[in-house]
Amino acid sequence: MKRTWMIGALALGLTAGTLTTGLHNHKTAEANGKHGKGTVKNVILMIPDGYSASYATNYRWYAGEEETALDKQLTGMMRTYSANSKVTDSAAAGTAMATGVKTNNGTISMDPDGNELTSVLERASQNGKATGLVATSTITHATPAVFASHVASRASEAEIAKQYMDALEVDVLLGGGQKYFTAEANGGLQKEDLIKQAKEAGYSYATNRDELRAAKSAKLLGLFADDAMAPELDRDQTNEPSLAEMTDAALTSLKQDQDGFFLMVEGSQIDWAGHAHDAAWAMKDSEAFHEAFKAALQFAMKDKQTLVVVAGDHDTGGMSVGGYGEYIAKPEVLRSVTATGDFMVDAFNDELTNVEDVVEQYTSMKLTPKEAELIRSADESKRVMTLNEIISQRAYVGWTTTQHTGVDVPLYAYGPQQERFNGLLDNTEVPKHILQAMKLLK
Repeated sequence: MKRTWMIGALALGLTAGTLTTGLHNHKTAEANGKHGKGTVKNVILMIPDGYSASYATNYRWYAGEEETALDKQLTGMMRTYSANSKVTDSAAAGTAMATGVKTNNGTISMDPDGNELTSVLERASQNGKATGLVATSTITHATPAVFASHVASRASEAEIAKQYMDALEVDVLLGGGQKYFTAEANGGLQKEDLIKQAKEAGYSYATNRDELRAAKSAKLLGLFADDAMAPELDRDQTNEPSLAEMTDAALTSLKQDQDGFFLMVEGSQIDWAGHAHDAAWAMKDSEAFHEAFKAALQFAMKDKQTLVVVAGDHDTGGMSVGGYGEYIAKPEVLRSVTATGDFMVDAFNDELTNVEDVVEQYTSMKLTPKEAELIRSADESKRVMTLNEIISQRAYVGWTTTQHTGVDVPLYAYGPQQERFNGLLDNTEVPKHILQAMKLLK
C-alpha cells in the first residue's frame, strides 16, 4: 500500500475554522519573532493516555501542590475526535498525533481508505535522527504502535512487533510485550525470533531494571514483562523499571546521535485506571508520569535544543473532581492506597471472609458492613469495579463512563518554539508543528 504524508487542510482533518485559528496563532507568534528563536534538535513527545483536565486537577490535590511541574508548562488545549466518531479510541487519536491525519477508531497509522501514513518518528528517522518509543503497556500497544507500524487493527500486536524489527526505524524500544517478539507469537505463525533479530542488528537487550541501568548502547530493546508492565502501585512486587527510569535510559541512548532524536513516552496505564474507575491507580500512574516528565524537562533545560510536548490522547472515564451530591473532594484519601483494586481482589480468599482485612491493609479504610456486603455480593467479574467505586466514593471522585469521552485535553510544551502549541489545537496539528520546529516540514 502506498504511504502518504498529507498536509493539506482536508487531509489534516481540519475544519476551515480550526485551520484559520491555527494559522492565526502561527502568524501571531511569528510576528512576535518567537518561532524563529531557538534551534530544535530533539523532540520529546509525552502522552499520558486518558489524561484530561479533571485528572490534572485531581492529581494536583493528590500531590498536595499549588502547581505541578506540568501545570507550569500549560500552553493550550487539544481536540481529540476521530474520523468516524466524536469520541476517539487510542489508535485513532495516536494516529492523528503521529501523522497529522484523522482515521477511524481501531486503525494504526492508516487513513480511512487503507493508505499507510508516514509518522513524525518515521520522518525523523528518514532524516538521520535517532528515534525511541517508551510505554508502560506492551510496546506494541496502540499508542506506541502508531509511530512505527501500519495495520488495519490495533489488535495485531505480533505484526506490529515484526514491523518494528523489519524496518529498524526505532533505535530504542522500552516497555512490556515480550511475548510478541518471540517465535511463538501470533499463535505460532510468527517464525522469527525478533529478540534474536534485534541482537543481531546491534541492539542491547534488557529484561529488568538492573539490566536497563547497565545498558549504555545507542540501540536498546527493553522488554520488562511478558504482557503489560505492572501498574505503578504494584511495581514494588517486580524488578521492572519506572517510567522515569525508562525515560532516562532512552535519553542516554538517543543523545549519542549527533543529528538529534525524536522520542515518544507514554504513561499508558492512566487510561486503564480510568476504564476500571480505580482512582488511586490513576493518581499513582499520573505521579509516575510526572516524574518521567521531570526527567525529560531536566534534560531539555540542560540541553537547550530540546522541545518537550505533552498531551493526553483523550479523556477516559469522565472523572470528576467531587461528586455524589456534595460540594467536597477528598483525593487525599487516595494517598493511603498502596495497591490496585485488581491486586486487592486477587488477595481475597475463596470464601471472601478476609475482604475487610485486605482492604484495610492496602487502603487504611475500614469498610462499613454495607460496603463489605456490596463487594461480597457482586458478580465475580464486577467485584474489582465495585471495590474501586467504593474507594472513589470515599475520595469523592466521580465517574460517568467506563469508556472514553470526547472532551478536549490540556496541552503542555517547554523549550525552543514552544509557542507553536499555544491556543486550542486539533490533534492533527501537533505532528505538523513538531516537524516544522525540527525543520523537517515547510
